[in-house]
Amino acid sequence: MSRRLHHNFALDHAIDRAAEWRLPLLVLETLRVDYPYASDRLHRFLLQGMHDNALAAQSLPLRYAAYVEPRHGHGRGLIEALASEAALIVTDDSPSFFIPHMLASVAPRLPVPLEAVDDYGLLPIRSVGKACPTAFVFRRLSQKRLPPLLLERPRAEPLFGRSLPQLPSLPRALTERWPALSLHELGRLTDALETLPIDHHIPPVALTGGAQAAQMRLAEFLAHGLDRYQDDRNHPDRQGTSGLSPYLHFGHIGIHQIAHTILAREGWSPDRLALNPRGAREGYWGVSANAEAFLDQLVTWRELGANTLTFLPHAEHFDTLPSWARASLLKHAQDPRPYTYDLATLDAGLTHDRVWNAAQHELVTTGLMHNYLRMLWGKRILEWSATPQQALTTMLALNDRYALDGRDPNSLAGITWCLGRYDRPWAPERPIFGVVRYMSSANTLKKLRMRRYLEAHSAPTGQRTLF
Repeated sequence: MSRRLHHNFALDHAIDRAAEWRLPLLVLETLRVDYPYASDRLHRFLLQGMHDNALAAQSLPLRYAAYVEPRHGHGRGLIEALASEAALIVTDDSPSFFIPHMLASVAPRLPVPLEAVDDYGLLPIRSVGKACPTAFVFRRLSQKRLPPLLLERPRAEPLFGRSLPQLPSLPRALTERWPALSLHELGRLTDALETLPIDHHIPPVALTGGAQAAQMRLAEFLAHGLDRYQDDRNHPDRQGTSGLSPYLHFGHIGIHQIAHTILAREGWSPDRLALNPRGAREGYWGVSANAEAFLDQLVTWRELGANTLTFLPHAEHFDTLPSWARASLLKHAQDPRPYTYDLATLDAGLTHDRVWNAAQHELVTTGLMHNYLRMLWGKRILEWSATPQQALTTMLALNDRYALDGRDPNSLAGITWCLGRYDRPWAPERPIFGVVRYMSSANTLKKLRMRRYLEAHSAPTGQRTLF
């Protein structure tokens, strides 16, 4: 999942081992065609990242191989074949998507050790030891444990000043049965996605993937977005969010680089940290209010999602929601709905609610959704679904199919928050919602500046036949 050749703890570890043992290093980046929701949209974003990595690797003392599966099952056995010629396999440890299952499945079949390096967040994923029920609990715990960890960071140029033996040629497995793609072939495949057995109904979007685009997005946010983040991030018209979420999801940029770049910009030093942190959202980092607000989103909320997926198996299932939320939603499951919409109607953005339709239109056409509106989007799906279980299934289906940052611990955290996770009971008790927090489009229109947003995303997505 950490698909970058810089600021990467897993890559640092592999380089250290290769240098210690005087062995060459092969960096393999693969792309399956049978991952859930595989589509032109996701594939192109990933391929653009692979192209960036292939280009960057040309000037590094390592071998880089890009393998893109041409058909279902073609890549089966590749890792085992390479392991037969290797001393060690190194990967990154991530709670995302199908990665934990894949690592658990492949490790016992290898003739050499497989070492998975935690590169996900500032706080090591398993160091917490339990699932945290709220952001406050996780924030308080992380604030106490973070200070010594902030002195550790992956190397910006991991091979600077290092010398590794060169692999004279790619292993036979990568030249015969599973041929690696050249830089030119990667670029060509990006425009020939129709040759692959993936979902061609979900087209690519304008946003470019890859490490280079991620660096440009970070620079743009630092120059024009961070200093207005606290005031603007909730208003769709102001476009005040960072836009980094897709790049974090695909590992084209890492949290350590983002956090330390922001801290450096703020002139931060470790002695600014709060001496007795108590889990408050403000005042811990000792930086500006805008930077503090962004770091809370980047560290607390993003890593809380990873914590949940790590210590709460099947966190995408309704039965794993807090007991108070499940009980309240089930109590009101038979309440009359003012409107009900099937999945096809929701997918097409053809409801009576123009705010919801605009959010869905943004998701379908851009692969993104404004952070605040994703909360409203989920709450309305709950209100319009026959059961809360169906609402959860619908949210996951739409988000994971269209969103560039879907299929991610952070987006799962946001979706399940709509059903009460990380929250508390709210009075008064309402139809359908019970004591789960209520949100409405009418109140959202009153609170947020979104006239230009509605104009930009008012067109219906049109009837599709995906569902």
